[in-house]
Order: sequence, then C-alpha cells, then structure tokens
Amino acid sequence: MGVDGGRSPRRRRWQELREQRRRGIYLLPSLLTTGNLFCGFYAIIRAAESRYTEAAVAIFVAMVMDMLDGKVARLTKTTTQFGVEFDSLADVVSFGVAPAFMLYMFALARLGRVAWLGAFLFVACGALRLARFNVYSGVSDRRYFVGLPIPAAAGIVAAVMLLLGNDELERWQAAAIAVGTYLVGILMVTTFRYYSFKELDFARRRPTGMLLFVVLAILIVATHPQWLLFLLLSAYVLSGPTRPLWARRRKERS
Repeated sequence: MGVDGGRSPRRRRWQELREQRRRGIYLLPSLLTTGNLFCGFYAIIRAAESRYTEAAVAIFVAMVMDMLDGKVARLTKTTTQFGVEFDSLADVVSFGVAPAFMLYMFALARLGRVAWLGAFLFVACGALRLARFNVYSGVSDRRYFVGLPIPAAAGIVAAVMLLLGNDELERWQAAAIAVGTYLVGILMVTTFRYYSFKELDFARRRPTGMLLFVVLAILIVATHPQWLLFLLLSAYVLSGPTRPLWARRRKERS
C-alpha cells in the first residue's frame, strides 16, 4: 500500500494543495490572475459600448496573463488550492462570460432565442471544461488537452471580433457566427485531444525552414495580424476533430 495508503495521484495532489491553505496568498501569481479577471471585465464593458476591437484585444491580453500566472506559480513553487480555484473563476469570466456577451451584442441578439441561447451554451460548456480540467489535472497526459481549451475558444471569438468588429454584419454572417458558437461550445466538452504545447522545446535545434516560417509569420503579423490570429486559432480549433483522421492516414502509410 505504501505511505499514501493507496491514494490516487489526483487525491495526493489535492491533499498537498489543501495542506498549503493556511500559508496565505502568494502575491505575484494572484496579481496576474486578477489582471486576467480585470481584462475579462474590461472586455464586457467595451462590448456593451460596441467597441469590439478593444474588447477583443482585452481577451488576448487575458490569455497572456492566464499563461503567465500558471508558469510563475510553477517556477516559484507557489501553486496552491486557492490559486487553482481563483484561476478557474477568473477564466469563467474572461474566457466564458466575456466572449459570450461579445457574441450576443455583436451578432446573436438579432437572431432570436435559438441563436442567443448559443451564447449561454458557450458559457456552460466553458465552465464544464474548466471543472473537468481541474478534476483530471495531474493524472492525464500533459501533452494534450481533452476538449478544446476555453482560452482557445475565447481566442477564436476575439479573432472574429478583430476581423468583423468594425463592419455591419449581414444576416448570413450573423447566422454563421451563431452556428460557430454552438460548435465551439460543444468542442469544449468533447473528448477530442488538442496539443497543449507544454513540452515544446525552443532550445532544441530546428530545421532551417522553421526559421523561414517564423519570419513569414512575423511579416504577416506586421501587415495583417487579424487574419493570422484568425487562421492560426481556426486551425487549432479544427485540429481536435481532424486529428484522428490524420493519425489513421499516417498509420496506413506506415
């Protein structure tokens, strides 16, 4: 049985976090999480004022802060149960409520109940996705996320806002956004696997073509950043459902 009495790795992980509950709040990771939460709130305010470009930028800033708070907590060994819970609550606002409200204000309100219920589905699926991530964190394959990560779902919404936020939508465009809202929401609670990039090694030698790709990406960002963000995030969203097909084809070739 061992000293842990046969407890699962997940139970041991949460027990370790609970034992740290009286040590107080670590300032730097909590400040970054608070910044993430503020960006989500700011995005809601700007969307209410129909300033969708600013709202979209706020979502991307929230994504950066969400990546930093976890990395800082791990590097400084300041991960606590409080931090995990606070981060999840901030993510629900920044990557669930804020993008859904942006979609509602921008496109879904004019299409009736069936369409704007998609905004609620987006929030609900995002919250379920975060709950599942917290439950299985530490025991699943860290190379992959199970289901579309909620920051990526919020990112594709923000990318759409950067592309179309200053335009007057036609009805077919609003309908397409409504369909996309349902699909992205459902992808968050599927079992499709998405690459996590957690084991990406930037120090390892790469082919020369990789440098050319990075240079071209920088040039596209400098000229048409909204298109690059939209295409990259769209490719990532589609990578989950299409991954089994590519894996099967690769297996057949080998």
